[in-house]
Amino acid sequence: MLKKAHFLSSSGNNEDIPMIQNTMEKPNAKPSNEVIPAAAGIGLRSSHYRDFQTGKPETAWIEAHSENLFAAGGLAHRVMGQIRSDYPLSLHGVGLSLGSADPLNTEHLRQLQRLITRYEPGLVSEHLCWVSSEGRYLHDLLPMPYTDGMLQHISDRIDQVQSVLQRQILIENVSAYLHFTDDQIPEWAFLNELVRRTGCGLLLDINNLYVSSRNLGIDRDEYLVNLNSDAVQEMHLAGFTVETALGQEVLIDTHSQAVWPEVWSLYSRALQILGRRVPTLIEWDTNIPPLSMLLDEAQKAQHILEMIHE
Repeated sequence: MLKKAHFLSSSGNNEDIPMIQNTMEKPNAKPSNEVIPAAAGIGLRSSHYRDFQTGKPETAWIEAHSENLFAAGGLAHRVMGQIRSDYPLSLHGVGLSLGSADPLNTEHLRQLQRLITRYEPGLVSEHLCWVSSEGRYLHDLLPMPYTDGMLQHISDRIDQVQSVLQRQILIENVSAYLHFTDDQIPEWAFLNELVRRTGCGLLLDINNLYVSSRNLGIDRDEYLVNLNSDAVQEMHLAGFTVETALGQEVLIDTHSQAVWPEVWSLYSRALQILGRRVPTLIEWDTNIPPLSMLLDEAQKAQHILEMIHE
């Protein structure tokens, strides 16, 4: 889906990043969610800044898009300073473009590093996708083929990012609308191998899994049973829309409405298979409602967490 963020121009910023020695033990990289509670939180959006400036809304934790905080100052940082004093924080990126053939954007990575130093988030995450080509940002999260070559490419780039940041990052599954003819392994196996090779963690987006499963015929239970459950450190919930293309129903990951009942059911099933509570986030990126509605959705997630794992 389209996730709005302030992407940087790549002009002069795409040179190779000097590698820093990676001191992380890849198969046993230290999990980074020690300060993020295994409870329901919400994604911060600018339309809700005033709510946090004038009060302390009741939520367990907050997640912000990293790129929206790359500017040196301004309202976003004033609000974030207050939020960080009141809530655990996660940073969620949309612009590293791990799947792109372009070199990693050095300035983007440096700004992310500075942001992490400034706010000390409990979790840092990115998407398994590409968003740029030849220095041009497309402002969408685009999937890629699951091949041996792409697996090596993504693994190398995750290693590079984690070495620069000196911390583990989480990788999120994105929604998909077509199969690649070159696919060699299923998504869950691709993610598992990334974890094995790099020591990264996983952010399991339940809505994206549901959308992809409906669009591509993926077996959701097979996916969840085979996914490396120990690596899942966060889950996302959001709403999708239903459209028609070439006479067929297509689910689009728009994050524009409340979580659908089918996604709540899949969330419950995922928690049962994982066997534990996992930090869970409510995302809402377009047609953003009053904050109270996001908090209500978070309360639903919290109820399910407590019901399944007392």
